[in-house]
Amino acid sequence: MPTFRYKAYNASGAAVSGSIEADSERLALQQLKGKGLLAREVLEEGGAKDAPKSFSFRRGVAAADLSLFTRRLATLTNSSIPLFEAMGSLCEQEENGPLRQALVRIRERIAEGASLSRALAAEPAIFGESYISMVAAGEAGGALDAVLERLADFLEEQEQVRGKVTSAMAYPILMVLVGGGVMIFLLTVVIPKIVVIFEDSKAALPFLTVALIKVSHLLRSWWWIPAGLTIASIPLYRKAMLRDDLRLKRDALLLKLPLAGGMLQRLILSRFARVLGLLLSSGVPIMRALEITGEVLVNRVYRTFLRQVMEEVAQGGSLSGSLKKSPLFPPLLVHLAGVGEKGGNLEEMLVKAGLAYEREFGARLQRLMGLMEPLLVLAMGVAVGIVVLAVLLPIFEMNQLIK
Repeated sequence: MPTFRYKAYNASGAAVSGSIEADSERLALQQLKGKGLLAREVLEEGGAKDAPKSFSFRRGVAAADLSLFTRRLATLTNSSIPLFEAMGSLCEQEENGPLRQALVRIRERIAEGASLSRALAAEPAIFGESYISMVAAGEAGGALDAVLERLADFLEEQEQVRGKVTSAMAYPILMVLVGGGVMIFLLTVVIPKIVVIFEDSKAALPFLTVALIKVSHLLRSWWWIPAGLTIASIPLYRKAMLRDDLRLKRDALLLKLPLAGGMLQRLILSRFARVLGLLLSSGVPIMRALEITGEVLVNRVYRTFLRQVMEEVAQGGSLSGSLKKSPLFPPLLVHLAGVGEKGGNLEEMLVKAGLAYEREFGARLQRLMGLMEPLLVLAMGVAVGIVVLAVLLPIFEMNQLIK
């Protein structure tokens, strides 16, 4: 009989751990529930779940492919098709690639008697902990098809948000690259040829022209310094971000940035509320749901505070009361969470809050991009105008001297 290691919370909210023997993970969860324990984590000794996992809904494959697979699986399970046959059908429909290869292995594990969640857990490169936890909760609650439908909706909506951000950032990045390329070309190719004319005249040059000549000389003679610093900064930054204290400071600084900080906060709040609501509605215990949600949030400031929230909730505190103690969570989210707790529909209110913050993020992003486009065009025009003015000023002075 397999042995499962567990971490759970007892009736008083204290964390406990140990091992238990059961024929399956589902039976192990039932035994823990019978003992009055709230399961936080159940891992089979020597099983696939002992492998390290990343807390994410999507890994290794495109979100569109994973959401399509999830949608198809939900349709098949809702049609009462056996899981083994459903996996076989999905394997035939999927094109050859990482996802198809993973589905073949999952089908084999199901044929050996493994549950869907355990079969998925053996593919951590594709299915993250959040995905697996929701599937396990759906299996335990007998609502796997409904959970899969929610997962597919969530993946598609997250891909839409990601697409909006990518599309919005494409134009500014292109403008910066084109503008920077034009300026480098002018300073390293055009300006040196024009400078020869001014040097032969031996006339006093305007300050703007002298400054431009020095910048041009610096780029031509010492270009390797900024290039070397740029290249060296990448591994140095990655090494620095391995330290938790530096990552915490970076994330705190990002939240304080003008305009971008407020948008980032809305995006984080949307993801927090939607993921937590999705997990709770799928039957995941609140402590486990908070733990997964904390890991899904990449911002260390929010992640650190959520650990405190987990401790207070484990000791019997309310979620809304814990969130209210930090300015990271605005009154709207706290109020909706409180209403949901009183009305017994916390997951529904969290999803509504997440949708509200997602719409607010989209509106702010649209306004910001609408403001950035003319500003970038204006900045490029000013930069090129300065170069042209620096070239024309000495020419005008030379014409005055000739007259």
